[in-house]
Amino acid sequence: MAQAAARHILVGTEAECLDLKQQIENGTDFAELAKKHSKCPSGAQGGALGTFGRGQMVPEFDEVVFSAPVGEVQGPVKTQFGFHLVEVTHRTD
Repeated sequence: MAQAAARHILVGTEAECLDLKQQIENGTDFAELAKKHSKCPSGAQGGALGTFGRGQMVPEFDEVVFSAPVGEVQGPVKTQFGFHLVEVTHRTD
């Protein structure tokens, strides 16, 4: 079964998500931004979600995690929880 590890930043608006993505592209550390801005408890760990399999996350999130290139920040990804920036840190197929 496919497994992935990812980290994310969860915020309330698409605009905030885009602003954070720009900061990351300009060299700001993903984990530091997650600690400061993420509304998810994983923010305390720099956004790290650990390892999980297909179907364990909401569909929109799952789709990105199991299709996006490893190490490339994706988003905004809209889910019922808000807007996410997602970075796949590891994946096995």
